Formats: sequence, C-alpha cells, structure tokens
Amino acid sequence: MSSAAPAEIQAAAEDQDSIVAILRARWVAIRSGDVGSLPVIIGIIAIALYFNSKTSIFFSAVNFQNLIQQMAGVTVIAIGVVFVLLIGEIDLSIGYVSGIAGVSVAYFQQAGTGHQYPGLVALALAIATGLVIGLIQGSVIAFIGVPSFVVTLAGLLVSQGLILQVLGTQGVIGIQDKQINDIANYVLTKNTGWIVAIILTVALAGAAFGSYFSRLRAGLPTGNVILTIVRVAFFGGLAFAAVYICNQAKPRPGVPLVGLIFVFLVVLGGYVASRTTFGRHVYAVGGNAEAARRAGINVKLIRIIVFMISGAMAAMGGVILASRLNGIDLTAGGGTILLDSISAAVIG
Repeated sequence: MSSAAPAEIQAAAEDQDSIVAILRARWVAIRSGDVGSLPVIIGIIAIALYFNSKTSIFFSAVNFQNLIQQMAGVTVIAIGVVFVLLIGEIDLSIGYVSGIAGVSVAYFQQAGTGHQYPGLVALALAIATGLVIGLIQGSVIAFIGVPSFVVTLAGLLVSQGLILQVLGTQGVIGIQDKQINDIANYVLTKNTGWIVAIILTVALAGAAFGSYFSRLRAGLPTGNVILTIVRVAFFGGLAFAAVYICNQAKPRPGVPLVGLIFVFLVVLGGYVASRTTFGRHVYAVGGNAEAARRAGINVKLIRIIVFMISGAMAAMGGVILASRLNGIDLTAGGGTILLDSISAAVIG
C-alpha cells in the first residue's frame, strides 16, 4: 500500500480553491490512512444490501418509517452518552435510567390512582427524574471521587430494583394518555412533512451561509463556497427524500413525529458541543482535566452537568421507548439498550 508524504498531505489540504483540489486532498488523506467515516458508510451499505437480499420489504417505505420509530429511543439516549465519553467517563446506568423514566411517565398518567397528571406534566416529571439521577451520580463522581464505572454500575442496580419495586406483581402499566402515546406513534400529514423539509433546508442554508459570510467579513478562511452549496443541497435533498419515502408508507403515510424529535435533539446536542463555551469546556475536561482546572474551568460542575445531560437524554429515550409500546413492563431498560446506546455513540 502506498503512503503519502506529510508535505503532500499539507499541500493538498491547503489548496482549497476548487472542488478538484478538495477531492484531491481527501484522496491523499485516505491514502495516508485517514479514512474518516468511510468504513462506517461502507458497513451500513453492506448491511442494508444483506438484509434486502433476505427480504424484499427492507427498502420499502413502511419499513423506513418503522426504522425511524424504532431507532429514535436509542438515538436519543446515545446523545447523552456522547457527552459522557467526551469527558473521558462512562455511564452504565443509562439503560435502566431510561426504564425508570418509562415507568415514571406510565405511573404518573394512571387513571384513578390519585397521581394522574396530564401527559406533558408526566413527561416533564419523567425527564426530571433522569436529571435528578444524573445530578446524584455526577455529584458522587465529582465531589467524592468515586470512579464513574462504579457509581453508574450502582445506579444501574438501584434503578433496576426501583423498577421491580414500582411494578411489583402487576408487572405491566399501560399508557392510555394520547399525548404520551403520540410521541412515538404519531405521523405528520403529507403536507406538513413537506413544510418541515422546507423549513429544515432553509434553516440549514441560513446557518451554513451565515457562518460563511461571518468568516468572510472577519477575514478568516471560509473554504470553498461551492462545497458549502453542495453540502446544503445534499442534506436538504436527504430531508426531502425522507419525507417523500415516508409519504409512500401504507396504511399510515407521513413522517413520524419522533423522527423530528430526535433530529432536533441531535442538532441541539451537536450545537452545544461544538458552538458553545460549555461544549469547549467539555472537550477541555476530556482532554486534560488538570489543565482545564488550572485554566479556570470548574471541572466538577462540568462533570455534574454532563451526567445530568446523560440522565435527561436517557429519560427522554425511555419515554420514547415506552410510548412506542404504549406501556411499560419489567423488562424496561434491560436487554441490549445499554450496549446499543454506547455503540451508537462510539460509532456515530
């Protein structure tokens, strides 16, 4: 296998005057071993082709719609895991914290129990439960110095016990509240889906070109404007393609509401991590906690907030999973949820 010299890589990276130069720089990087996300993309394509060879409905519109609904819960949980990994910690409790949140939202909407609340209030209480769990675990890690592996493993066991205690011999709590059930099961009308795609594309274009012209006015490198246009067109095209495919699904055509929820949370998480002071502090703590402390960053507070984010995202993911099933049972938070969420964060 041939290897590119460092000088060649640098020259290709600095020549950003044309699309050809950008492609050349990317090719040089691949030759040098910097393949980026290419193996993941190839793997996804290979997996999709394999499953399509096993069943003809894999690439169908209704299956695409189902995949959005099924992946949403784990995707949302993985957002919180990303922040935890960025500070060099681990959270093993996310699976059963999501189960606790699912039990909470089901418990607080039960009719005739004296603790029935409207769906949105029950949702808020479930997310607050995740925040409190994250606060407790983060505080123990930050102030007492117990390793996150130990603390969150204990949190996993405690959460599992709480689920068993609340459900007891009943074993199952059904969710009757329409607002909660609609979180994972409601689909937008066809026209609403197109409107959402237009709004997303316009917002993406505004953000991309806003950043481009801001850097241009500041005299900073802007990159190739054609590449910016291509990126906006590509992701905008993906949005319209997703809407078109979902609108072909039968018997319930339309984009699942939960798809918009997890896209919003993913974008919000990316913005917080890459465009805010808090996000820069997270990276600093993960890179070198002692150096971050000497630079004036409140390392303990950052750790606590990160575990609260993890708890909140686990809770929201748990609510989505409970909504998808219209109820909760003793298996809530178990199975492969923990492994799937961490894998999604690492691979994604």
